[in-house]
Amino acid sequence: MELALAMPENAGPGKTVQVSESMFGSAFNEPLVHQVVTAHQAAARSGTSAWKTRAEVSGGGQKPWRQKGTGRARAGTTRGPIWRGGGAAFAGAPQDFSQKVNKKMYRGAMRSIFSELVRQNRLRLVETFSLESPKTKALVSKLKAFGLKETMIVIDVIDENLYLAARNIPRVTVRYVDNVDPVSLIRYENVIMTVGAVRRLEEVLA
Repeated sequence: MELALAMPENAGPGKTVQVSESMFGSAFNEPLVHQVVTAHQAAARSGTSAWKTRAEVSGGGQKPWRQKGTGRARAGTTRGPIWRGGGAAFAGAPQDFSQKVNKKMYRGAMRSIFSELVRQNRLRLVETFSLESPKTKALVSKLKAFGLKETMIVIDVIDENLYLAARNIPRVTVRYVDNVDPVSLIRYENVIMTVGAVRRLEEVLA
């Protein structure tokens, strides 16, 4: 299939580029996309919250008082759950929230998302996208020329100027093509991709 290259406003019609039908013309598989997005978000959870049990806290090796004759309740340690400084009764432990998603499912979800972006006119293709200097103002002007605000820019060649210019603009980010993920594709209102990035994704998602 063919997609038109995005051009700045009032710049006239642009060229078209041949792209993969399976990557940009697939039907939208909502259950699959939902599963992959949920798994991606679950994998981002740290799961590091933990408390110490009575066996893990320090101290408590000596019996605090003798068994009989003191008038107090029997106690064998000062590190039980009812003591200050003691261990937790039902201590939480680190958890792994990751969900299994095989490569076929992930690639299918990504193709489905890209195809839906095309149908919703939220994806723009450009030959190249770069800046001569790391100026935020220059990037704002460039995006304005395309009529865009909230945008994720996907590039195939690392451009330090572009990264530096975008970091001060709310809801604008720059991603190298190998770092694109399904959550970001859905989150941003618009996506700009270079042709080189498209070719790279066609290889990976084939």
